[in-house]
Amino acid sequence: MCPECRSNAIDVQAPSGSVEAPAPRRAMASARPPVTTALVGANTAVFVVMLLSGVPLESPTLAQLLKWGANWGPLSLGAQPWRILSSNYLHIGIIHIALNMWCLWSLGQLAERIFDRWTYFLTYTACGIGGSLASLWWHPMVVGAGASGAIFGLAGALISALYLGRLPIPKEALRGTMRSLLTFAGYNLFFGAVGAGIDNSAHIGGLITGLALGAVLARHLTDLPEIRSRWNAGVFLVTAVILFGAFNFLRHAKANPPQLPPGDTTWSIPSTKPGYSYSSQSLARPGTPRSFQPVSTA
Repeated sequence: MCPECRSNAIDVQAPSGSVEAPAPRRAMASARPPVTTALVGANTAVFVVMLLSGVPLESPTLAQLLKWGANWGPLSLGAQPWRILSSNYLHIGIIHIALNMWCLWSLGQLAERIFDRWTYFLTYTACGIGGSLASLWWHPMVVGAGASGAIFGLAGALISALYLGRLPIPKEALRGTMRSLLTFAGYNLFFGAVGAGIDNSAHIGGLITGLALGAVLARHLTDLPEIRSRWNAGVFLVTAVILFGAFNFLRHAKANPPQLPPGDTTWSIPSTKPGYSYSSQSLARPGTPRSFQPVSTA
């Protein structure tokens, strides 16, 4: 996106009367953000297919979550590393997906005005993976799912890009947007710290990944498309190497996790300590210490 288009698109955030309104065609285009629409659509489609397959609208079992690709150390760090990504498109009930998609829709529309489409999508994906890896590092035996690691990362990338990117945005609009982003991150991190069953490690991992990516991408955010594309390609190549290295580090650091019994599937889940069993029939057993909760939402 050229600097002029980016400036005009973001100017709608400014106070009324301070800037010229964008052209109708551009306003119509921004009302249908393609990447955000695709991401929300993909998450929603997975949730709908889960419902059609018999997964309940609320409180799916651990077996159902694992069947559909939830993140869990013995599998994600074992023979099924694809769960590190797939868990970002999996949600634990209607309220979980509704809240996450509302946040994604709000942040995504701003991201499409700051980044080009591929940069936005790859940033979202990298932050989701970063959040999943942080979750595996913090509590590998907890089953986790949700898009909020990626969403927090998107917020972090926007914070860095807006602060460091020298974008042609009116100061009042920039201050208001930054205040909103920081409030979103701070409030939800606090809520994740005090709320039960919330995977704050995924939030923090995604946020840190996004802040770092946004800071590096900001260096050429307003350059010519050719220069920006070459820079971004290098950034995401290095990011992929770092994430792959982090995955291999975790594989060795969390070596020999509890394995599934021979011939078993993912339906029975071993406990991490004697006396704490993970029931595949419920999300959380009353009295289970927080560090051994079987499911966490991201």
